[in-house]
Amino acid sequence: MAVSALRKPDPMDVLSNSWYHLRLSVRHPQRVPTWDAIVLTAASPEQAELYEWQLSRAKRMERIADTTITMAVPDPQGARIGSGAATLSAIRALADYLGRNEPQVFLDSVNGEESYGSNIVNQLVKMRILLVHAGGDSKRVPWANPMGKAFLPLPYLAEEDPDGPVPLLFDHILAVSSCALKAFKDKGGLFIMTGDVLPCFDSSIMSFPDDGACVVTVPTTLDIATNHGVIVISSTRTNLCGSHKNLDIVEMLLQKPSLKDLENNGAIGFDGRALLDTGIFAIRGKAWQDIIKLSSASPRLISELLKRKEEVSLYEDLAAAWVSAKHEWLKTRPLGLELVNALGDQKLFTYCAYDLLFLHFGTSSEILDHLGEGNGGRVGRRHLSSIPASTVCDLATSAAILSSEIASGVSVGDDSLIYDSILSSGVQIGSRCVVVGVHIDQERRVYNENGPFLVLPDRHCLWEVPLVGDTGRVILCCGIEDNPKSSIYSGGTFCGKPWEKVFSKLGIRESNLWNHEQKQRYLWNAKLFPVVPQAEGLKLAMWLMGFNLDHNEDMLHLWENSQRVSLEEMHRSIDYRQLCAESSNHRSKLAAGIAKACISYGLLGRNLSRLCAEILEGENNGIDICKSYLSLCPNPQTSNLSLLNLPKSRAYQAQVDLHRACKQEQSANVTEESVWAAVAAETSAAVRQDLEDQASKPLNGVATQICDGYEHHQIANSQPLQPKRAHVELPVRVDFVGGWSDTPPWSLERIGCVLNMAIHLEGTLPVGAEIVVRSSEGILIRDDAGNQLHIQDRRSIAPPFHEDDQFRLVKAALTVTGIVNPSDKIMSSTGLEISTWAKVPRGSGLGTSSILAAAVIKGLQHVIGGDESNENVARLVLVLEQLMGTGGGWQDQIGGLYPGIKCTTSLPGKPLRLNIETVSVSSQLVLELEQRMLVVFTGQVRLAHGVLQKVVVRYLQRDALLITSIKRLAKLAKIGRECLMSGNLDDLGRIMLEAWRLHQELDPYCSNTFVDKLFEYSDPFCCGYKLIGAGGGGFALLLARNREAADDLKNLLKASGFPIKIYNWSFKQFFSGI
Repeated sequence: MAVSALRKPDPMDVLSNSWYHLRLSVRHPQRVPTWDAIVLTAASPEQAELYEWQLSRAKRMERIADTTITMAVPDPQGARIGSGAATLSAIRALADYLGRNEPQVFLDSVNGEESYGSNIVNQLVKMRILLVHAGGDSKRVPWANPMGKAFLPLPYLAEEDPDGPVPLLFDHILAVSSCALKAFKDKGGLFIMTGDVLPCFDSSIMSFPDDGACVVTVPTTLDIATNHGVIVISSTRTNLCGSHKNLDIVEMLLQKPSLKDLENNGAIGFDGRALLDTGIFAIRGKAWQDIIKLSSASPRLISELLKRKEEVSLYEDLAAAWVSAKHEWLKTRPLGLELVNALGDQKLFTYCAYDLLFLHFGTSSEILDHLGEGNGGRVGRRHLSSIPASTVCDLATSAAILSSEIASGVSVGDDSLIYDSILSSGVQIGSRCVVVGVHIDQERRVYNENGPFLVLPDRHCLWEVPLVGDTGRVILCCGIEDNPKSSIYSGGTFCGKPWEKVFSKLGIRESNLWNHEQKQRYLWNAKLFPVVPQAEGLKLAMWLMGFNLDHNEDMLHLWENSQRVSLEEMHRSIDYRQLCAESSNHRSKLAAGIAKACISYGLLGRNLSRLCAEILEGENNGIDICKSYLSLCPNPQTSNLSLLNLPKSRAYQAQVDLHRACKQEQSANVTEESVWAAVAAETSAAVRQDLEDQASKPLNGVATQICDGYEHHQIANSQPLQPKRAHVELPVRVDFVGGWSDTPPWSLERIGCVLNMAIHLEGTLPVGAEIVVRSSEGILIRDDAGNQLHIQDRRSIAPPFHEDDQFRLVKAALTVTGIVNPSDKIMSSTGLEISTWAKVPRGSGLGTSSILAAAVIKGLQHVIGGDESNENVARLVLVLEQLMGTGGGWQDQIGGLYPGIKCTTSLPGKPLRLNIETVSVSSQLVLELEQRMLVVFTGQVRLAHGVLQKVVVRYLQRDALLITSIKRLAKLAKIGRECLMSGNLDDLGRIMLEAWRLHQELDPYCSNTFVDKLFEYSDPFCCGYKLIGAGGGGFALLLARNREAADDLKNLLKASGFPIKIYNWSFKQFFSGI
């Protein structure tokens, strides 16, 4: 059934999920498939060179995986050959690329044509290729010609990376297309999209035929259908791909049909709508093999097209080869017979994406409309720009100012777009205007005492372009609604005015713009734009737009005596290399200014790593700039950072980022040790009020700083120990949501919130420790693996503890409790025997090490008469983990020390404060939870430390996406608490799914292929699932849709062959620790 347009998903949510998938595929392509090749078509070799630059930049900016082959393929000789011929040419170019790297292309001795060797064919058949048609001259959006319409700035979701590059239309296309790979499964094929459309939909749920071509369609109203391509499906709705695939066979193709054509061909559905051709194609199996074979002959075929000056369209001609009803028509078309013979044995199917939202960027007005729409406030309006205070300029809040430098005394009206520009004082930009690539700085402008230096009227475009050779630059202008393809005799306009009015007001004659041989006269080929120095070019642009008419004769004389170009000539004469260099240098300068301000004003609140990447994109000694910023950074060893409200860990991380930008890897590694030392010291200071704020030390800094805070720690009861025994048993914890918000340094600087639960496994409390005071001196340590260690002199226990030391947890517990303090006489004539056990697999993710540390510390505090309260023990475990160098937050020990379900909030400060709220649930809900939730050991051993370090570094770098994600996790914990209190486990499951997605956003390596397959297998039975803890392996939580689904899933998993173990678990509101 069709879905109402009113119920379509929010496009920003769809894009956000697509970007999440794109980031996973780029960062972890071994786990999440990425494209084997991405190919763009271009109108000319010069435009192809620009696209190659954009593709390389996309790789550097982590939009495309390093393993992906990228290339831009121009139309031969810069002539138009059509999207169908360009498709064949692109495949041929990719085959030639593979042949150069693995020489398998050979010359056919029969007909003299180059054909593919079997190795090349086999390689192409297996490859998953994204082809984006981005050629063309953008007549309706002439200011986009220099950059290519596919690379329009489109700052959707820009807040997720405010210090990175401005998102482009092409970036969003990459995001949407990345999800389509799921439909390809493990097979190769070609996926085709267009560069001037953003289809917002979940492409991961598409179905494609195993053999054949498939066009994606969306239901549309008839007024739209009559102006676009329409797909007609079989009247019997024959599904030749099986019931498991939502595909229909295509019976007819219509191009801009009349209403009568739609009716006669049965194109109107029961809901009164028709199926719109979106321009998205997937070609797989035998159809893919056929088109590969045909592409080998493309040089000859395209040569014939060039001779005849004909074109072959993908949407009309190539697609028609797969529709038998179009074969006779196709045979009358250019290369039609060859297409039918080569491709005609396969069928064309359609997948209807009912939820697809079609964002077209065909005109300037459409682009501004898309930027101006609310979209939940998720359109970036100030991105990577230098903007003065609002008291010295007038910038409309709805204006998008991207990669631009704005001086004081500038005004910009509502819904305007300023991109890659510099605007000096005295510039006034109206409403719904577009300014691109215009650099008006104070040194180059001419001061105007009588008023503004430049006025751009409402609904106008202004852009500046470098031309090839020594011909200089040209400033161009037009009206937003101008259609450069409209004839001057039939409604054509320039700057919003009919041509007759332009001629009469300015004194321009038709002969000035077109020669007598040009019968087709429109804005596109009018020689309007003078190639003159910028100051004169801006004056003439204002004159062309209707200003400076008081000096009309002077301006007309200057204009008539200048070399002039048309939009068409400009398109062929753009100096793309100069354009790329200028753009890179401009953005580099902007990023450098932002980075310098970030460092100079003390808070270091921006992501220097991202800014430095942009600085290094320029040609102006980016490394030298980054080196100069190192000297500006506050020195944590000499500066009083407390006055700046700046944590030392952040200050050191800023130095690490700058060292790496300067290619000083050794210095970065040394400074990185100070980062972790500072994090440890800050954690200890937050836990212990009496801990002094020590300076970081590069070597053994963590241990030194923490222990310096405890060297004078005295045990409250310093009398020699009496024979005593403490036996501590604790549960493990499972976390529903909120993890990472408990981890230092986040929890030291921001509010954290975690929802977790203490559980028994297999009917027991699985973690424990026993401490026995004995009469003989020394300390004996035993674990449940049969290992033991006798330490005669307790003074020999001193950090740092080596990570391979299997008893370092107990040693660290002895240190933080003060027992090994040589000044205490508490163990002058006695000793300790300490036994530990954990009846769970290693690397479980159940918080075992922290809970075991809590058990040891609680037992030690008991035998020495210390503070064994849960709150104190939890604080000491936090210090212990920093001492061990494993990091970690507070949620594990809280989860094990306190019974039941807890929603715990941490409040930053000294000391760190924890508000532990028990979530009271009914016995009925407890029973339902025990029946529906499976606790499964995945068999994948994981260590949280590696994942934790990556996440902490990203936080210290002030990664905006990470900060947003952890904030969301903390908020979800509070929402999850409400779900439990209201007995809504289904909503809790949805929260678990979102939490799992956010965990993968924080670090894609928190999962692996095995876990992905396990969750995919379990998905039909579950309303939620996630790995427990930081991820990477260990235990998983599977929350089934109901009791029956839980039983079915449990039985299926046991029989599935997955090397897993399903544990029996139980929940108790209360338990006794000692």
